[in-house]
Amino acid sequence: MDIRAALQAEHSKRNTTAIAEYIGGDAKRFAELMKIFFEGEYRPTQRAAWPMSVCIEKHPELITSYLNKLVDQLTRNDVHDAVKRNVVRLLQYIEIPKRLSGKIYSICVDLIDDISEPVAVRAFALTVAIKIAGNEPSLLDELRLIAKAHLSLTSAAFHKRARVLF
Repeated sequence: MDIRAALQAEHSKRNTTAIAEYIGGDAKRFAELMKIFFEGEYRPTQRAAWPMSVCIEKHPELITSYLNKLVDQLTRNDVHDAVKRNVVRLLQYIEIPKRLSGKIYSICVDLIDDISEPVAVRAFALTVAIKIAGNEPSLLDELRLIAKAHLSLTSAAFHKRARVLF
């Protein structure tokens, strides 16, 4: 399969699943997808984000060497919402390294608190922040305050994820 051609041909769940199944746990094929993702062209980057997160859900070990660069995507204002949504989504499925946990937690809190961010980005960020906070009372208290402030302005997905805090 030519991953670039597949991404250009169609943007659908069926195509995303086909690309993710083709890549499987193959690091070389995943590297090809990540090359497209990081090239920065708007449409290919947007379309590569979804199969990337699907691959990581099944093969979290593939993301290790790309993690720093991926986290940097979350602080950019010039990336498509799909990029942020799928990067935060995949963070749910991996063991976040200690060296990045503080940075990722802080970024997630900023995403949760930014009402201009799409609800899906904010909901996934809440899940990741809760995961990082673990059993740390002060971090969980901070998340409770932030989540409570936004409950009336968010979707059922956000409410469902916030329930674990209350």
